[in-house]
Amino acid sequence: MTLTQECQLIVLQPQGRLDCQHGKVLKEQLSSLVPKSHHLWVIDLAQVDSMDSSGLAALVMGLAAVRSSGCRLVICNLQAPIRIIFELTQLDSVFEIFESYDAVLTTVNVQS
Repeated sequence: MTLTQECQLIVLQPQGRLDCQHGKVLKEQLSSLVPKSHHLWVIDLAQVDSMDSSGLAALVMGLAAVRSSGCRLVICNLQAPIRIIFELTQLDSVFEIFESYDAVLTTVNVQS
């Protein structure tokens, strides 16, 4: 008998600025989701053109909640200014960051 557990994707795609106002919205969205084992949360930042500490705080809070529930959270499609923020804050070593959404799917399919 073989037991296979599929990895379920939850994709969030914030847009525009991840500042105090929009960071709060993202935090509320992340809080409203119930993490379950074998879920993969993908935050696609392709449409985010600026981010401040509130946006980073929402992402870190989400990461902590997801990890404590045995899930995985990854980020993809960082625009150059956002990537620099992650590098300066050294959060690029905390988050799993992928170049594209397709790269996330390829990695998940390989690991499954």
